[in-house]
Amino acid sequence: MLDGRGFALQGHEDGFFTGPTLFDRVTPSMKTYQDEIFGPVLQIVRAESLEEAIALPSRHAYGNGVSIFTRSAGRAAREFTSKVQAGMVGINVPIPVPLAYYSFGGWKRSAFGDANQHGMDGVRFYTKLKTVTARWPEDGAEGGGFVMPTMR
Repeated sequence: MLDGRGFALQGHEDGFFTGPTLFDRVTPSMKTYQDEIFGPVLQIVRAESLEEAIALPSRHAYGNGVSIFTRSAGRAAREFTSKVQAGMVGINVPIPVPLAYYSFGGWKRSAFGDANQHGMDGVRFYTKLKTVTARWPEDGAEGGGFVMPTMR
């Protein structure tokens, strides 16, 4: 959907950089799905049901962060948040990275040792943490974007 190849960073034109990249209709058989990609890269995996939306990231070898886009605060958002096996969960936000005073880190092969990197969570060694970031825009109020929503 959006190809970040060919990106040149001013003053570092000979470097190895990629611009914002968006993959859509990603499936579990694709290499981009199987690896843990960091950088300005987002992937859209479309699930046929809530159960499939929970199962796909929960079965994945990595468990850093995952987001769901829904209008269902009751069933979909709460059940997804409760059951999905990932360290950071986004509800209607494309990048589920919290502010620095919350924990930042994943589960499974996405973890770095026994603790997360920020906040008091760094000393809670044997706790599985789940941070949820949620946003409920009004119908048609905003389109998609690649930025972290902030107060205006």
